[in-house]
Amino acid sequence: MRDRVRAVIRVNRYSIRTEKTYWYWIRYFIRFHQMKHPREMGPREVNEFLTWLAVNRNVAAATQAQALNALVFLYDKVLDKPLGEIGDVVRSKKPRRLPVVLTHEEAMRIISQLGEPNKLIASLMYGSGLRVTEACRLRIKDLEFQQRVITVRDGKGAKDRTTLMPATLVGPLQDHVESIRIAWKQRGEKFAHPVSLPFALARKYPNAGQALEWQWLFSSPSLSTDNLGHVSRHHRHISSVQRAVRNAVKEAGIGKRAGCHTFRHTFATELLKRGNDIRTVQDLLGHADLRTTQIYTHVLGQGFAGVRSPLG
Repeated sequence: MRDRVRAVIRVNRYSIRTEKTYWYWIRYFIRFHQMKHPREMGPREVNEFLTWLAVNRNVAAATQAQALNALVFLYDKVLDKPLGEIGDVVRSKKPRRLPVVLTHEEAMRIISQLGEPNKLIASLMYGSGLRVTEACRLRIKDLEFQQRVITVRDGKGAKDRTTLMPATLVGPLQDHVESIRIAWKQRGEKFAHPVSLPFALARKYPNAGQALEWQWLFSSPSLSTDNLGHVSRHHRHISSVQRAVRNAVKEAGIGKRAGCHTFRHTFATELLKRGNDIRTVQDLLGHADLRTTQIYTHVLGQGFAGVRSPLG
């Protein structure tokens, strides 16, 4: 079952994180029904599982929806047995919380606690609104210094987008790229193996993995081996960046539960606070729905139609 799920997911070019998430919920569903094969189950069993998640596990609405998406994918794409109508499911009532947002000064205090390259990665998350995965996956070819543009490849939802490159990061990014270029020309030990490439590009362009433009901006210090036994260098693992940011938050004494994604929230609120159009912010963040971006107007306390408190 796992091999079939993996094969269909990769044919449809879903991300590795989606593959792991979907398999987690499919396995959870099977175990919930005492290892019964999904072909022997249907809408009723899916309804029972989703209702149990809401009532007994008290999961968030987004988590319940994620589980449903995984099971719809299983029956529709893998088993070729669409679920159809699953009946009335008890919906999770757990409310959506407003995101934690930092002030500009707090964001800079956290960034100042970081060492390289995590300091540069955090600066990109705050200055360009990148997710931590997007920042770690940047390649040299994704930076356009003359136009000050960063291209995000295969972002959330398998979409590409462009975002701004902060003027204060042009110099540090150019220095970082130049250090990679010098080491690449000298063919040091770090470049003895090719970098990992998406999809079938390694077969289509055999030398691309050794080309300078395809080098990771933030490469992993260790090598990786894929399912076929090919050794390559992957990008910096996001968990190492997340751990470093959590430690920096503690050292900065911010007093907020902040992490990597908090920089992205802060990027959005700072742009709106400075009078930028919400649709422009939506494009920079890569949100498909404007309502997702509008959550930041609530964080700012806007939309009160000029009403003032009785205390002034």
